[in-house]
This record gives sequence, C-alpha cells and structure tokens, in this order.
Amino acid sequence: MTNPALILPGRTIGILGGGQLGRMFAIAARRMGYRVHALDPARDCPAGQVADVEWIAPYEDVDTARRFAEAVDVVTFEFENVPSETLAAVSELKPVHPSPTVLDTCRHRLREKTFLEGHGFPVARFAAVQSVEELRGALARIGTPAVLKTATFGYDGKGQVRIDDPAEAARAFATMGQTLGVLEAFVPFSCELSVVIARGASGEMAAFPVTENRHARHILDVSVAPADITDRTRARAVELARDVAQALDVVGVLAVEMFHLGNGDLIVNELAPRPHNSGHYTVDACVTDQFEQQLRAVCGLPLGDPALLRPAAMANLLGDLWEEGEPRWEKSLAYPDVKLHLYGKAEARVGRKMGHLTAMAETGEKAAERVLAARRALVER
Repeated sequence: MTNPALILPGRTIGILGGGQLGRMFAIAARRMGYRVHALDPARDCPAGQVADVEWIAPYEDVDTARRFAEAVDVVTFEFENVPSETLAAVSELKPVHPSPTVLDTCRHRLREKTFLEGHGFPVARFAAVQSVEELRGALARIGTPAVLKTATFGYDGKGQVRIDDPAEAARAFATMGQTLGVLEAFVPFSCELSVVIARGASGEMAAFPVTENRHARHILDVSVAPADITDRTRARAVELARDVAQALDVVGVLAVEMFHLGNGDLIVNELAPRPHNSGHYTVDACVTDQFEQQLRAVCGLPLGDPALLRPAAMANLLGDLWEEGEPRWEKSLAYPDVKLHLYGKAEARVGRKMGHLTAMAETGEKAAERVLAARRALVER
C-alpha cells in the first residue's frame, strides 16, 4: 500500500515494540489526538505505560498480532527484530510503515550492505562469512584491521569483534557466536555522523540537522547538533540520507549513520528504519521532533518543520548510574536549562538505556559541556 488513506487524529496507531522509542512515539501521537496500541512481550513496558491499550504477547504469536492489527488503523514499529511471519500477517490486514521489505533489508547487515553497495552508496569493503575458512579468505582479501559482525541482532557494539591479525580468525568467529557474519574493513574515521530523515508516501522528505555522535564502550554516549563540520560535508551527508531514503522507498523515519573520514569523505555505516537515539534531542530542540515526524509520515500527513531552534546536545543515562543507589535527580535538575527524559524501565542494568538528558546553548559544544555537567551531578554524594 504505497498510497495509504489519510489517517487523521482520533484514529488508532499500532506500535510493534514497547521500548523507549515506542514510548516517545506514543506520547507524540496522543498529544496530537491519536489512540495508541503497543504490542510487546513484557508487561508494563515503556510504551505500554503511556499507550491506550497494551498488548502482551511474544512477537512470534501471529494470532495475537492479527488481533492487534484488526484493532488499529496503521502499524509502525520501534523494534526491528519482529519475525517476518508476524509482519506478513499484520501487513495483510493493515498498512505497515516503513514496509516489511524495508525492515528486512535494514535489520540484516549483509542485506543492508549489499543494498547500499548495489545502489552505489559509499560503504566499507565487506564480505559474507559462514565459517572460519571463509573468514580467513575474507581477511586475505580485505586485510586487517577489520571488524567481524553478526548478520543479525547486533546493536550497541554487541556481536562485533575487531581482528588485528589473521591468526585471530578462529577466536573471532567463535566469539561472534553465529553462523553468518559480515567482515568489514576497519574505517579510520575522524567522527561518526548521523542524519535522521523523514519521508512521506508522496516522496516528500525532511531532514533533521546532521548530528555528531560520540560513543563510550561502543554505546552512544553524547550526540551534538549541529555537527561541527564544513558546509560541504553537511550538504553531502543530507544528500546521502535523502538518496538512501528514496532508494529504500521509506515511508516513515530513517536514521543514516556515517563515518566522516579525515579527507572529508563519508562512508555509510548503518541504517535504522525508525527514530534513533541520536535524534532524541529533537524533542526539545526542533520545531518538529523525530517522533511526531514518524507519526505524520505513517499517517499520510504533511511533514513538519525539522529546523533546529538552538544548538543542542543529548547525553544517555545508562543503568551504571544506579550502581550506588538512585541518581540525584535534584542535582541534575538544578541546571534549569537541562531537560530530563526517563523511560519507565523498572530495572537498571549496566549498559541499559534508562533515559537521557538534553541541553541547549549558544553552540553544540557548549550544550555538550552543559549536559555532561548535569549528568555528572547525578552521582554527586
């Protein structure tokens, strides 16, 4: 269904997945007068806490997924790893945006890399590997250093092994823990950038500012908008994001992560066909945030203005902050220009994303300094 009927406020949106992205989407949808149903295996999930109806079932439960689809007008998702059988059953009943085809492409690294390369987008050299012998052959062609990644279920650095010497092949393949992997040439990038872009069914597109992403322990730590890059690089990053969204025929929101090389070139690294952690700052700092934009796109509405109101920075709040007890929220909120977003997760675990802080300032770097100071205050005793 490439031209869905206009879905106006008062109707019902279904979300597959109940995490923080679904929560923030549900808040945006309810603010605009929509009903929201969220399907997730866990009771009292972040999205379920704010949805009108919480459906609790494994993603593999096709019968429940069908009943869920019958109760809503359109379906979107915040979690890529919904089984293909479930998506197919849902899409037979209601429009799903982005489409199951987009989802199947973006959630599988080999399909994603093959798609990007086949459409002429700049990517690191890569090879599919299904055995130690294939890995050794790929290392001989691609060289080291290289990174071996699982083809599926990899995020926040999970399922990735760096290889600096071909002699490490057997250990790396065992560590990966899956039968299909993708070996990628290591890219000596100067920084990571991302562009979150929305695309409607008519082909209308709107890109948020190019953001610089800084990681700690392979997990996004801080995002700064706008990125401190040249106008030429900024224009090229947006151009790449628009071209990828067009090639995929996305209806919804797409995050395009890129490596910025020292010579100014850009390499497309990963795609996420949904709102993205690096776009959380848009809730406080843009005319239209990424979640409202997703809603507008999947409902056939005109897209909103993505303009940045002030430079901003977002800092993730991981479960590590709870190791010495409840964070000192009053200390962080003593910074009157810092915004707190918590996701409603009951259990804090090391590395688990529990919330984020956003700050705005005269420049992105000043905003980053401000948000990091507010985060440090959380653990002051």
